[in-house]
Amino acid sequence: MSTHDDGRNGPGTPSGPSVNANANVNAGTGADTDTDSITVEALGSLSKALETVERARGHLYGFHQLTGTADFELDRAVELLRAAGHHAWADRVETEILGRNVIPDHWTYQIVDAYNETYYEPFRTLERAAVSALAGGREHRFEARLKAERCKTDRPQEPDTAE
Repeated sequence: MSTHDDGRNGPGTPSGPSVNANANVNAGTGADTDTDSITVEALGSLSKALETVERARGHLYGFHQLTGTADFELDRAVELLRAAGHHAWADRVETEILGRNVIPDHWTYQIVDAYNETYYEPFRTLERAAVSALAGGREHRFEARLKAERCKTDRPQEPDTAE
């Protein structure tokens, strides 16, 4: 189960599902009682935000790759325009669009690099430091507590792959 789509989607949204601070430790759930429920929920929100940033970063890489692919396809367009006798149009594509900056003085790789250095890496570092300091380095405690609460004991359990 993931907490990505649990209704906590924006600023000002009330906190997610209440998690019992004294959840029983089920075999394989990873749930614990040594971290208070508000801290667990806060770390869950921090991790969810980082996971969302990971997705945004993936879209940024997609933007980078798609823009590069389009730019290389322009070589083919220029070649075909010339072969068809449309030299003026080929020249325009070649001089006005091919290899152009996507924003002033920046190609897409520079945007990706700046995002990683300015936002992603500091966010990732802070999230890991918070999990280390407040939860002994154990990730996904919020989800582990949800699993402990939601796991049905009257049905066969799947093999647990989590610690």
